[in-house]
Amino acid sequence: MLAFEDQGIILSVRPHGETGGIASILTRAHGRSMGYVYGLGSERLRGVTEIGNRVSVRWQAKSSEQLGTFQLEIERSITSDVMDDPVKITALQSACAIAEKTLPEREKHPHVFEAFSVLLDAFSGEIWPVSYVAWELGLLRELGFGLDLSVCAATGSAEDLIYVSPKSGRAVSAAAGSVYKEKMLTLPPYLRGEARMEPQDIIDGLQLTGHFLLKRVFSQSHSNLPEPRLRLEQKFYQG
Repeated sequence: MLAFEDQGIILSVRPHGETGGIASILTRAHGRSMGYVYGLGSERLRGVTEIGNRVSVRWQAKSSEQLGTFQLEIERSITSDVMDDPVKITALQSACAIAEKTLPEREKHPHVFEAFSVLLDAFSGEIWPVSYVAWELGLLRELGFGLDLSVCAATGSAEDLIYVSPKSGRAVSAAAGSVYKEKMLTLPPYLRGEARMEPQDIIDGLQLTGHFLLKRVFSQSHSNLPEPRLRLEQKFYQG
């Protein structure tokens, strides 16, 4: 018998059979794990399996080839932090869908778990969009596709960085990028150390991370960004 106990974040649960479901959970020490949950509609589990909830997890299976089963206990519900804000709900759906589709099963990614926990905490405040963009940047780095936003790719200077090359993922200064500015991605102020977060700045950040998630991650499987991620950017446009 194989088993582990861990902390986890619910990414998805889909009904399976009459009373159960299959859950995908990002765990702190065991990566994204799948398992069957019995009694999905029971009073004991009511509200426990909402996406974004933090839970204590016990997983067990007879062999590593089996799906295994989960026993779950709620640690913290995300509902009160997002329920009254459709944009937050979409952001939560987006982060869960991206993690679900990019993280291989049973591959350890403790940094992604910690960053996801920070994002969940951020939903209780006003600057959560910055945390969301930072989470996607961190995920790109964890997957081996990190961006270099520290110095200009052309000059090596750390001054006046306002662009990002859509090809290399490196920062570019205003002077060096002026000739190609129509083709450049915008480096928003909060990613270059400035305390500014206008609606357009959030859109710029989402366009930046979305471009590289699509180009370097999702295009490898000939797929688009998850539907909630596409909706999230649109919600900021509609503002």
